[in-house]
Amino acid sequence: MSRISLPTLLLLVCPIFTFAQKTNERALTFNDFIALDSVSDPQVSPDGEQVAFVVTDYSLKENRGNSDIWLVSVAGGQSMKLTQSSGGDNQPRWSSDSRRVFFVSDRDGTFQVYTIGVDGGEALKLSDVHGGVSNLIISSNDKWIAFSSEVEWPLADTAKDESYPTEAKIWTDLFYRHWNEWRAGTRSHLFLMPINGGPVRDLTPVDRDIPTLSLGGYKDITFSPDGQEIAFVMNPDSQPAVSTNNDVFLLSIQTGSTVNLTENNLANDNNPLFSPDGTWIAYRAQMRAGFESDRYRLLLYNRTTEKRRDLVSDWTSSVGEVVWSPDSQSLFATVQEQTHNVIYRISIRDGKSEKILDQGHIQTLRPTPDGSTLIFTRESADQPDEIYAIDLRNRRQQQLSNINDERLSQLSMNALESFSFKGALQDTVEGLLLKPPFFDASRKYPLVYLIHGGPQGAWQDNFHPRWNYQMFAAPGYVVAMVNFHGSTGYGQDFTDSISQHWGDYPYEDIMKGLDHLVSNYSFIDASKVAAAGASYGGYMVNWIAGHTSRFTCLINHDGVFNLESMYGETEELWFPEWEFSGTPWDNRDLFLKWSPHRFAQHFKTPMLIIHGQLDYRVDISQSLEAFTALRRQDIKARFLYFPDEGHWVLKPRNRLLWWREVLAWLEHYLKGGV
Repeated sequence: MSRISLPTLLLLVCPIFTFAQKTNERALTFNDFIALDSVSDPQVSPDGEQVAFVVTDYSLKENRGNSDIWLVSVAGGQSMKLTQSSGGDNQPRWSSDSRRVFFVSDRDGTFQVYTIGVDGGEALKLSDVHGGVSNLIISSNDKWIAFSSEVEWPLADTAKDESYPTEAKIWTDLFYRHWNEWRAGTRSHLFLMPINGGPVRDLTPVDRDIPTLSLGGYKDITFSPDGQEIAFVMNPDSQPAVSTNNDVFLLSIQTGSTVNLTENNLANDNNPLFSPDGTWIAYRAQMRAGFESDRYRLLLYNRTTEKRRDLVSDWTSSVGEVVWSPDSQSLFATVQEQTHNVIYRISIRDGKSEKILDQGHIQTLRPTPDGSTLIFTRESADQPDEIYAIDLRNRRQQQLSNINDERLSQLSMNALESFSFKGALQDTVEGLLLKPPFFDASRKYPLVYLIHGGPQGAWQDNFHPRWNYQMFAAPGYVVAMVNFHGSTGYGQDFTDSISQHWGDYPYEDIMKGLDHLVSNYSFIDASKVAAAGASYGGYMVNWIAGHTSRFTCLINHDGVFNLESMYGETEELWFPEWEFSGTPWDNRDLFLKWSPHRFAQHFKTPMLIIHGQLDYRVDISQSLEAFTALRRQDIKARFLYFPDEGHWVLKPRNRLLWWREVLAWLEHYLKGGV
């Protein structure tokens, strides 16, 4: 295994975020947190004058989020709300003359296509599709609207007697559920309709989900520049539950014929993007079949010669979101580097790359039509997403939207700091630290140690919508996180290292990181330390519980407890089969080697367990087993059960309860003298 070392510069960076620290009035509360709006999906008008984007606010009274479409000038200025309804308005898409915005809204009960003039007025409903509308795209010739919609599949199930309907479900194959929804009897298909409404046509009446149900890209349905073809992503394999073989297909609108452009690659291909001049299709590709966290390459397909080449063959990092420059001569891409999402420009002539921005957590790149400016969203650990622009000629940045500025001005939040240490395999491992508001270096603070999920994921410099660092720090805790072996953003070898090693390298990193923290930061109280994590982070909490008594208390959200039973309960089977080199009946020893349930007799630390009934990635039985093991041994435990949540807690009232329980648990054990 190759050894990974971070750049020397990384060891010196502290803090890692460039915005000024706020010196304001009070610490963040849940009411402040839920009042912060979410900004997303910027779309530049074809005339280059305006950006349409989505703002979502959350209501405890309504117990949901509500989205509206906003407009802001590319030159900056006051943002303006374009739509306002009791339903959710999202996915803004421009007409070619920049006078209308198409969008998707559920204001009438189901998500349908609407359009509205940029000067306001009443929105016009264009569709009435039974299965609702998502993944909206508009052809540049203003002739077609395409979208995906849910359909019943098979079309008629003779096993059911519809005169006496029931809630029963019938299935005969895998992938009958996914994340938090049942997929038995349902498919997503690609539909087409005229730009001003009219007959809707199913372009893909096949027994597959289009776009792909899992492991898709940022944009998996897209029109060709002339509006005559659509590229889409689909998994053609007979057993998608054990396959990562997504392929890029090209469909002729006139004939309905399709061509598989990537059939020779049995790994994941996604995110097809036509060049503005129609010559190329760029797409992302992985090379190892069955591995969802393989490095994403950026491939370029010549539509005339049918040849393709990898533009980033010498990279060790994955390509994230991708967008063409208007002149078809280069591509912009986001790339995760350590704890940042940065921007590169890549020449299609020779593959040479240039870093455009190297700080912040950047997403959703959108160039202006003249190619002079790049629009994007940017966030950090102390600021939620806003819309930004960078002038590509002089690299000057400008914040275009200011949706949360007034609320943030009232809060005291610190920036993240970076630290590093020698972890497993003598590799350099990066950690992040957040001090509480009104920090006093002469005091001792309890430590909340967060463990990320994935496991091929990473803690980044972002304003996390659920596991928010500032919310953990606000009551007066130091918060720390370690990007252990398996984390993304540090090269593919580092990411690969966790497979077949769930319990050794990451655990060693976490414990050595804790040693580093208590040895180097005098303000951390080593006797008051909590560990908390979700998904793989919850797995690691269970693993920690069986291997050390060093923590004062633990928090386990949707964590894996029994790897053997987990295999039969989860839905994306390629994942455990890659991570543990096969099935439990083929390679049982490895499943058992890293399964926390085998070490339950060593549990001693109090644990808060949280799980949602609708979590089909990590079934609730995993947490029920862990709770039983704790209480059967008379160890203090508490179970927070959400019957209406999946792998994440999304409803505002449930999020309020989640934070109340989590912070109360921490206060009891870290401040209560227990």
